Amino acid sequence: MPTKKRNKTKYPGVYWIEGAGPNGKSERIYYIMYRKNGKLIEEKAGRQYQDDMTPARAARLRAERMEGKDLPNKARRELEKKRKEAEANKWTIGRLWEEYKRQRPDLKGLRTDESRYQRYLKPLFDNREPKDLVPLDIDRLRVGLLKKRKPGTAKNVLELLRRIVNFGVEKQLCKGPGFRIKVPGVNNKKTEDLTPEQLQRLLEAIKEDPHDQAGKIMLMALYTGMRRGELFRLKWEDIDFDRGFIHIRNPKGGIDQTIPLNEAARNVLSSILQADDSPYVFPGRNGGQRTDIHHQVNRIKERAGLSKDFRALHGLRHVYASMLASSGKVDMYTLQKLLTHKSPQMTQRYAHLRDEALKNASNVAAEIINGLIKHKPEKVISITDSN
Repeated sequence: MPTKKRNKTKYPGVYWIEGAGPNGKSERIYYIMYRKNGKLIEEKAGRQYQDDMTPARAARLRAERMEGKDLPNKARRELEKKRKEAEANKWTIGRLWEEYKRQRPDLKGLRTDESRYQRYLKPLFDNREPKDLVPLDIDRLRVGLLKKRKPGTAKNVLELLRRIVNFGVEKQLCKGPGFRIKVPGVNNKKTEDLTPEQLQRLLEAIKEDPHDQAGKIMLMALYTGMRRGELFRLKWEDIDFDRGFIHIRNPKGGIDQTIPLNEAARNVLSSILQADDSPYVFPGRNGGQRTDIHHQVNRIKERAGLSKDFRALHGLRHVYASMLASSGKVDMYTLQKLLTHKSPQMTQRYAHLRDEALKNASNVAAEIINGLIKHKPEKVISITDSN
């Protein structure tokens, strides 16, 4: 407590001492004294100018302390300290998201997930704990997204929220909500295909395009069915020209895969001049890994007269798969391996094309038989048992 002279006021238990105020001027510092549970408590009420404190206000503060309407300064400081400690130990969804990113720095699509989090989840859930979520929170998020965004966006945002919450629960960092976050299903399995005429126009547009990589990347997607990211990550060391294989590192399924290097793809790769400063087959800026070629491949697509909704690279992967399936010469298991699908269910979208090819093959047999019936001999010699 201060050692300066205590000056009484007309209010019991309220006194002041002289102290240094703003600009070096002196000001009164008010204190209050009272008993609580038999214990004498003495604490500062506030400064004359800085806190606009007066004897009357100090007396009201003293009365509130005695009545238990307000906590003493020491108790309030301890309570604030505990509150801050609790806040520091609280695993909010925002904090879980930061920890999730820290533990999964190489996760595919992390940049896209970050954009989704900042745009849709942070404003609503950044400071919320998973245990405090209620179904109405999720319903409002879903309905709000569906009003302005496509169903696929709503699905991806809700899936991201569920992934963050599940991460926190699995790591025993927090308690989960008392319900399951449901992600709506979306029927967006789009399988592009091109007619022979469209494919011919595309090949001509590729041949005429001046960009040194765009056309070759499109041809590799068409000849091998490789994904956009796999082509961007493809290095020369991943290509085994002698044995005729392409090693796909870190594919979508998560496990490295190997696919055959066919002659068409070999010719495309042989036409590429390997850069001295880059290990990548299709390098980006400064020889690093390419991250985009959107504008260039779309220019080729438009020149070929393809529809706007045809995806310039992923669509060609579908064309590759559709051609193999409809040929009737490739079974679904082989197609699954060529497409590096993780499960056979992912390949089933092409099953109807193979079924159609098998039906056509079966019809050939029927046509042969029908042809024989129509041109049967006039006299049929029957061989019977002479016994």
